[in-house]
Amino acid sequence: MILIYPPVAKPCEPPAGIAKLSGALKYHGIKHTIIDANLEGLLFLMDSARGDSNSVHDTWTVRAKRNFRRNLDSLRQRHTYRSIDLYNRTVMDVNRVLEASVTGKSVTVSLTNYQHNELSPLRTGDLLHAAEHYELNPFYPYFKSRLTDLMQREVPSIVGFSLTYLSQALCTFAMLGFLRREYPGLVLICGGGLITSWLRRPGRDNPIDYPFAGLVDHFVEGPGEAALLAVAGIFENPEKDYTPNYDSMPLNDYLSPGVILPYSGSSGCIWKKCSFCPEKAEGNSWVPVGGKQVISDLSSLVKSTRPVLIHLLDNSISLALLNSLIDNPPGAPWCGFVRIQRELTDIDFCTALKRSGCAMLKLGLESGDQAVLDRMHKGIDLETASRALNTLKKAGIATCVYLLFGTPEETLAGARKTLKFITSHCSEINFLNLALFNMPVGVPEAQKLKVSNFYEGDLSLYTDFLHPARWDRRHVRQFLNSEFKRHPAVSAILKKTPRFFTSNHAPFFVLE
Repeated sequence: MILIYPPVAKPCEPPAGIAKLSGALKYHGIKHTIIDANLEGLLFLMDSARGDSNSVHDTWTVRAKRNFRRNLDSLRQRHTYRSIDLYNRTVMDVNRVLEASVTGKSVTVSLTNYQHNELSPLRTGDLLHAAEHYELNPFYPYFKSRLTDLMQREVPSIVGFSLTYLSQALCTFAMLGFLRREYPGLVLICGGGLITSWLRRPGRDNPIDYPFAGLVDHFVEGPGEAALLAVAGIFENPEKDYTPNYDSMPLNDYLSPGVILPYSGSSGCIWKKCSFCPEKAEGNSWVPVGGKQVISDLSSLVKSTRPVLIHLLDNSISLALLNSLIDNPPGAPWCGFVRIQRELTDIDFCTALKRSGCAMLKLGLESGDQAVLDRMHKGIDLETASRALNTLKKAGIATCVYLLFGTPEETLAGARKTLKFITSHCSEINFLNLALFNMPVGVPEAQKLKVSNFYEGDLSLYTDFLHPARWDRRHVRQFLNSEFKRHPAVSAILKKTPRFFTSNHAPFFVLE
């Protein structure tokens, strides 16, 4: 069996989903091979571009190619993360080489995205086109050689793909098309976060396995361990948790100053009350991994991988898990999302978190207008948020605050209240993440609004809507660009944001 993580996603840490699948297969003694085709493919393209001296390029591209190897090594060294200016220059030069690896005007490849000007990952027909004409994909020289070698050497009967992001979809289907054409007897499986969202998309007329019949044998919804084992003839309790396995992954090749260890202590959202919540719309339950197992898993994984950072992937780390980490420090710095809650205003609690290794917390504040938060049922009190930011600062824990603009509950006046809240707490916020609201398809709240197509495509997960206060995306962008981002206090925070890798690399700028 071969499991593949396809391009393109941030190549800064190993894929956690495939590691969990590998852990299940390892537990049952099933021979398998893990391929991080995202990391391998991106490095392949960049190496190919670096050696191409025949193309005529601008001065920047020539310099970036000349310094490529040194820049790549620099992203794996801690000293680069002592200066945001040095870091940004380095990562921009690396990305420039990657952009130069793709000729023509139809495709753009970056360290975080794959974009085709003519094909959309949201259209079934375009995904089928990518599968049928796989040789047109810029990663084709890489995956043709890599997969052909694997097929001859391993002779697998099953190949699975973990499709998590839209930026991976077109490349995934190109690889599926290649395998189906060249090795028609293979059992091809496709799962991951994006597949789950497509399968659970409300109002969809046909399941996605109908249009892709003949290309993909099995689509897997939700956690894939039990489904993958069933294909291999092993029927296990679907609720059983397995320790992730990173043994066969190229841990030293990722673009980070050491190993980042991703780990999920739960799936789903513990709150799941927010308006317009895709987790709620898809019916995803919150399922925690047992506290003792989390501590046991982290202890063994830290010993085997020696990470410089543990990245907890939970939608929101539960209070129970936070207390478990306090009582059982994992042995490496860690970061992750938490809900803004009363415990974060307790200096003793936050100091204990810091002692456990907490380097940075991501806080989904969303808005600085209490009325907006209340109408969205966020369960967040701004006074608590204010005190939490102050307490975390005193405890020495960095914060990355997430803001969401353009929700149906927000107006320009509300957005300005958010600006006021952020500027009044600018000394306590290390990083900011700004996002425009997208309306998930099928959420009950959307029935109260006039909606229209947002992205053209039968696989779109979002819809456009007429804002009750005419606070549409154009006006939101105008506010962000001309007012919010230009405020000196906000601008100073945004300038500290690592390019491309953002919050994945942010902790390295605050670690002592």
